[in-house]
Amino acid sequence: MLDSEVLLGLLEKKGFKIIEEPEGADAAIINTCGFIKEAKQESVDLILQLAKLKKERKIKKLVVSGCLSQRYAIELTDEIDEIDGMFGSSDFTKIPDEIDKLLGGGKVKEVSETPEFLYDHSYDRKLLTLEHFAYLKIQEGCSNKCSYCVIPALKGALRSRTIESVVKEVQTLVSDPRLKELVLIGQDTTSFGLDRAEKNVLVKLLKEISPLMEGKWIRLLYTHPAHFTGELIDIIKRTDNICDYIDLPIQHINDRILREMNRRASKSDIISIISDLRTAIDDLIIRTSVIVGFPGETEEEFNELVDFIKETKFDRLGAFLYSREEGTPAYDFPDQVPEKVKQERLDVIMKLQQEISSEKNNALVGKLLDVLIDEDEGSEPGKYTGRSYMDAPEVDGIIYVTGKDLKLGDFTKVRITGSMEYDLVGEAI
Repeated sequence: MLDSEVLLGLLEKKGFKIIEEPEGADAAIINTCGFIKEAKQESVDLILQLAKLKKERKIKKLVVSGCLSQRYAIELTDEIDEIDGMFGSSDFTKIPDEIDKLLGGGKVKEVSETPEFLYDHSYDRKLLTLEHFAYLKIQEGCSNKCSYCVIPALKGALRSRTIESVVKEVQTLVSDPRLKELVLIGQDTTSFGLDRAEKNVLVKLLKEISPLMEGKWIRLLYTHPAHFTGELIDIIKRTDNICDYIDLPIQHINDRILREMNRRASKSDIISIISDLRTAIDDLIIRTSVIVGFPGETEEEFNELVDFIKETKFDRLGAFLYSREEGTPAYDFPDQVPEKVKQERLDVIMKLQQEISSEKNNALVGKLLDVLIDEDEGSEPGKYTGRSYMDAPEVDGIIYVTGKDLKLGDFTKVRITGSMEYDLVGEAI
């Protein structure tokens, strides 16, 4: 999303008018994802829809950008004649300067062999989020080289922004009084600064931006178990406006699978980090993600993961089918798990997490929470949706809030009166 925000900002700066629907556009631009099979298919389907509109002369030019074009530029241009512009994941900033050429009848292909672009504070983003929260990308690319992951090929090696650049962007964002939450993102935020051989740079960054976010939330996503430190745990514990919410993708718990995944963190490492976090931080929320059906995953190894989830009781959990991606080491691993077995294992995990989530939500009934009001629910007056510190925007559950004349983007005390599997119900106090 953030790349799209940067591109929209550049287009508006160049004088282009952005319209909501593609029909009637001089140029329709799609920023694609090429990470896993489902995302690729969604991107291809949208490209084909836009190609149809071009055939029907409802749009003039079709531009494809992002990870899918980085990965499959030749295949896309060979198979879809309607594509006029092809830009890689590191080349999207060139689009505004090439639109005139495209509209003049030319075709453009800009796909860098090695992605090197690094976003910084000098770009004016057009935010696509709700007015009161924003994503803040602190790095680009990844050098972890997990065996199943194609991100290094799509995004390049790890490139960290400077602390100074991030601080300047935070200062710009908080100049808007409506902003109440910053969500720090990157392919692995705990590796921030490791490309410069610096240690605990994320901790230094958090110390710099925390005072700028007084009375607001800072949320940290995509932390890696192999790069978590005691210093990071300590600053989260000591800093009131850093949400007591950790996004810690473990991907699996069996040691053999973790080694085959090249995750660089063992089962004992993961157990130790989770124990340290829960010991240090009261009412901590831990989100994780796991992959089922990795090549060679046995029933016994899968059951080890199931048992671990039962014991650990993650507050939030996303489970994903292993996606066999060309160009990754795991693509050629033997003993690929059948799709039917993968789906059965996914269903087991999701049913288990549903039970865990229901249990945890039930325990919150009667509690008083600080809730950031996100939207007017629209069903009837006095109905809103919001989130507590326990839920990241767009990925976690919501709280249905009943209240009078609540303002979007304000923090409100809410008494929890009911619970569902993933969501809560409450009344504003």
